[in-house]
Amino acid sequence: MLNPIITDGECSMLRSLIDEAETIVVCAHQNPDGDAMGAILGWFAVLQHFGKEPLMVVPDQFPDYLQWLPNTEKIVRYDKRKDYIDTVLKIADLVFCLDFNCLSRTDEMEQSLASSPAKKVLIDHHPNPDVDAVLCVSRPEASSACELVFRIVWQLGIFEQLSKHFAVPVYCGMMTDTGGFTYNSNDPDVFFIISQLLTKRINKDKIYRNVYHNYSEHRLRMVGFVLCNRLVVDDKRHAAYYTLTRDDQKKFHFVKGDAEGLVNMPLQIKGLKLSISLREDTERENLVWVSLRSVDNFPCNKIAEQFFNGGGHLNASGGRVNGTIDDAVKTVENALRAYEDLLK
Repeated sequence: MLNPIITDGECSMLRSLIDEAETIVVCAHQNPDGDAMGAILGWFAVLQHFGKEPLMVVPDQFPDYLQWLPNTEKIVRYDKRKDYIDTVLKIADLVFCLDFNCLSRTDEMEQSLASSPAKKVLIDHHPNPDVDAVLCVSRPEASSACELVFRIVWQLGIFEQLSKHFAVPVYCGMMTDTGGFTYNSNDPDVFFIISQLLTKRINKDKIYRNVYHNYSEHRLRMVGFVLCNRLVVDDKRHAAYYTLTRDDQKKFHFVKGDAEGLVNMPLQIKGLKLSISLREDTERENLVWVSLRSVDNFPCNKIAEQFFNGGGHLNASGGRVNGTIDDAVKTVENALRAYEDLLK
């Protein structure tokens, strides 16, 4: 059995909030990943069970390798339908904020969310939540937002009544946010949850293939190019980083999601503790997206906070550099020097 993560009173509050709301919005963070997508799609299925038809919103494009998930065709992008979403947020009764800890992570949607009169419910696993929510389910120790969605469903006592449309995205989110259950997934409860999701007759092997074996030939060649030509390994500091420029992305017909998992690959090098990805934004000048991965107890989230305007988890974090790719490389080198003792 699973230990409760919210009180009986909070369970009752959540049911009342859902029952009383007429217009509900479910939203995720900018550059939504597998966990964000899994959480909003899974929660969408929960709300449908309660007779609601919420609006699912993401700030921008989600990766191609997640297009197959059930109900993705119902998701509305803020960057494509800003006026419509702004109008809905002005009249919404309830907004669910999934897989983000502060409104700034929704980018251009931040102001509309902040000014919305709707009551907000936060379900997230990032530290230091900063959302004015009537119910805040923040558990940084959890593997994923999807794990929290499952746990709430379990406490509500409705899991048996839900279908694959709930189980598939939730499993997908847990899988992707743990690197295929290779990190941040030592809690036995994670595998109890998996065992329950499998009772819905989901095909976990197919889900894995759909996510990790669903790329173009261009993406595979891009990975080889980056590892051969762009990877810099700092043996002294047990760290590595690579760049992926706008020209590189154009050369290999880059689509959103093609860089997924690439930052984990340098960690296959024996003794490496930290891997950093620097990817130029394809549309905006002087913006470099940063992904960080580490092993054991090395705090890549601290580097993300201190040097890259970001944050995240101990072993998986992200951020950005507002500058050129050369600026980003210099920032990485400064960060490695600052954390040299821990890296050694």
